[in-house]
Amino acid sequence: MANVELEHVEKVFAGGTRAIGGLDLQVADGELVVLVGPSGCGKSTLLRLVAGLEEVTSGRLRIGGREVSRVRPQERNVAMVFQDYALYPHLTARGNIEFPLRMQGVSRDERGRRVESIAALLDMSALLDRLPRELSGGQRQRVAMGRALVREPAVSLLDEPLSNLDAKLRVQVRAEIKEIQRRTRTTMIYVTHDQVEAMTLGDRVVVLDRGRLQQVAPPRELYARPANAFVAGFIGNPPMNLLPAQLITRDDGTLGLQIGGEMVVLAGLGEREPRLRALVGSSLSAGIRPEALRLLAAGDAGGVRARIRHVEALGHETLAYVEVEPSPHDGQRVALVVRVPGLPELAPGTPVKVALDAARLHLFDADGRALDQA
Repeated sequence: MANVELEHVEKVFAGGTRAIGGLDLQVADGELVVLVGPSGCGKSTLLRLVAGLEEVTSGRLRIGGREVSRVRPQERNVAMVFQDYALYPHLTARGNIEFPLRMQGVSRDERGRRVESIAALLDMSALLDRLPRELSGGQRQRVAMGRALVREPAVSLLDEPLSNLDAKLRVQVRAEIKEIQRRTRTTMIYVTHDQVEAMTLGDRVVVLDRGRLQQVAPPRELYARPANAFVAGFIGNPPMNLLPAQLITRDDGTLGLQIGGEMVVLAGLGEREPRLRALVGSSLSAGIRPEALRLLAAGDAGGVRARIRHVEALGHETLAYVEVEPSPHDGQRVALVVRVPGLPELAPGTPVKVALDAARLHLFDADGRALDQA
């Protein structure tokens, strides 16, 4: 096992396409770090740079303190698990797992010992004599994991390994991968486009966009304290509501947030109030999680007037898509998603009010940077 360090790493492909731009990242020994972002953000390219399948254009890449930027892939002691398993169809599970050991010239007895050990770890000792076609998708993925782990690599790299599995199996195998990493304490870098996978698997999550690092943080911090509007809008299911807004003060000095044609009074801010008052009049984006909004009856006091446009009943909760009364100045319409517990009767077209928890409000400047945190 080993740590991984990337220092000002850039990757520019022929033709000038910059896939990774000046990226700094440290992965600790025994840590599981997940790379996440939209398609084309550079996450798979970054994984291939660590593996040595792509060459770093500039910057430094170290594994276990050793500079490997110009070292061949087979000399880096990394193992990679791919999206499509890449198993040899004519070899049994045992043959697939021991294949890299054969290539390394490991003795027959040692191969047998290590294969049996990995099979026991992955709870697949009874499957070793089966061919890949005789295994389920989850079992094939475990064989691919076993083939990577049997080498006792310094770093394991996983490139969207669950994308070919159905939803139920994906949840099961995801839990297995987390447990395997916990038991082996293998340094692991995992690539996914699924932010739910990222949040449930990673010790830390790395969010990328267009080859640039947006934020690195534990899942809880990433969700509660996004560094910018991109992270806020990408992390979360459904994602954070992001809308143009302006902080204003009424004649009586009350601080409020102008949303569409409505003003939300911001009360109970505590030590945040002076910082927010300094932003009055600025062009801002406001962010609020769906669970930080509440639906009220149209006749209730407080909140802003809105109308239900669409409802998604999910069983344990309901997602209400509402539209706030438009601004009389520019007719701008603001759409919000509100998370409601249970299965209340909510009909499209119904007038309602939406109350906002001011303590959980996020503000971002014109460049998308977080200005204030709860």
